Amino acid sequence: MTEWVVLDIEGTLSATDQVLVTLYDYARPRLGPWIDEHGDDPAVAEAVAQIRELSGATGGTDELVRVLHGWMDADRKVTPLKTLQGLIWQRGYAEGDLVAEFFPDVVPALRRWHADGVKLAVFSSGSVAGQVAFFGHTTDGDLTPLFEHHFDTVNAGPKREAGSYLKIASVLGSDDITFYSDVPAELHAAAEAGWRTVGVARPGEPYGDADFGPHRTVTAL
Repeated sequence: MTEWVVLDIEGTLSATDQVLVTLYDYARPRLGPWIDEHGDDPAVAEAVAQIRELSGATGGTDELVRVLHGWMDADRKVTPLKTLQGLIWQRGYAEGDLVAEFFPDVVPALRRWHADGVKLAVFSSGSVAGQVAFFGHTTDGDLTPLFEHHFDTVNAGPKREAGSYLKIASVLGSDDITFYSDVPAELHAAAEAGWRTVGVARPGEPYGDADFGPHRTVTAL
């Protein structure tokens, strides 16, 4: 038994296509209108400033959207993109346009862990706002009560750096943590930080045939 289970989302709990196809396709046409309609929102203003800083863009919304679409096409884990996507997805889930779906084994495992007294947290490149919306509107109902913490690349750091996992451990106040992810590089970083690790190799997913090296590997939770 472990005190904490920390979970990746994409490819671990939910199909990668749900993020890279369904969610990305929902956000793509809404980025420009969202920037224009929410320019006074501090989170949006900061995201726009970060886009300009990272890309050198000096033009209007159309140029910003071209940059964002380029990052999406390359599946770049860029903070301002994640912020804007998270806000758009939050609205989409709230309005019923989006519903999160999981692999069949996921929700029973989450509920079993929770019932056994294991504390649950998420570490995903998607924004915390997006994560909360995702777990709040699922085919199994609102799952947010199962989780005690949400971490992203803003409040924790890059997923492939050990320092991010050390920072999360300090927030959780524990060194008894097990991390589940489908990405070997993330597992390497977590292990370097002293965490236990489990590779999730799901058939048909991008990392389904990856070399998980020293990490214990499962095909389902």
